[in-house]
Amino acid sequence: MAPASSTERRKKRPGAASEYKKSLTEKQALKHLYGLTEKQFKRYVTDAMESIGKGNMPDQLMNKLERRLDNVVFRAGFAKTRAQARQLVSHAYFTVNGKPVDVASFKVDMNDVVAIKPTKVKKLIFKDLADTLKKAQIASWLKLNAEKLHVEVVGEPNFITANPPVEISLIFEFYSR
Repeated sequence: MAPASSTERRKKRPGAASEYKKSLTEKQALKHLYGLTEKQFKRYVTDAMESIGKGNMPDQLMNKLERRLDNVVFRAGFAKTRAQARQLVSHAYFTVNGKPVDVASFKVDMNDVVAIKPTKVKKLIFKDLADTLKKAQIASWLKLNAEKLHVEVVGEPNFITANPPVEISLIFEFYSR
């Protein structure tokens, strides 16, 4: 029997993905969903793993990710995507409790009020915001005031309210190696 040609060898069907590949894929998916660097994401995961006494790890991780200012802006409906929310935050379009904040990773706490700066409300990007906010599905842990264009944090985000499209246990498995 003649040896297989190189094209025949390449046509072989790959086997099932390894556990490592599955874990890596889930980690990358969640990291990209929130638009984080590897260093930032690893810090959030290790913090969640170290704070086991405060609750379960998936809830801790999702709480940390969901309470970032860029994500709160996205969840409130002020931006169409997390990337757009990050850009708006970095260009200082928002205040937290009346103080301007331009750091996307700023941690928003309970009872904090995130508002669009009055000087930025007239910008073209917010032209149809009032109509958009009427139709928007706001996260259950946020309370939106569409007239004043601000949102208040009234609860704690968790794994169930965030509902990420990933297998979160594989992410912890990846970082516990």
